[in-house]
Amino acid sequence: MKFAIAVDGDQVASHFGRCECYQIIDVSDDQITNRYRLDSPGHAPGQLPELLNGEDVDYVVAGGMGPMAQQHFTQMGIETILGVSGLLEDAISQIAAAELVGGEDQCVH
Repeated sequence: MKFAIAVDGDQVASHFGRCECYQIIDVSDDQITNRYRLDSPGHAPGQLPELLNGEDVDYVVAGGMGPMAQQHFTQMGIETILGVSGLLEDAISQIAAAELVGGEDQCVH
């Protein structure tokens, strides 16, 4: 499984489309098998879902996301896990242990 986590500094970003970058991680058998940073090209409708789809991402993790972006991801077969906050490394540990739980979408549009 491949995850894209929206990141600001060392935190999971509160807004998917306005983050600094995405931490891309591959997880297999509860292990991180690959990890890299993907800089955000900026916020433009439909651009980010296409970018992450091109990276073969299965899940997108963020604090919040607008409804149009959620719809784009759904159409591409990519699941969104929203309402996540805190340290990036904590989120990565939770993903690897299959313990990441989303919450309330932090994006209000």
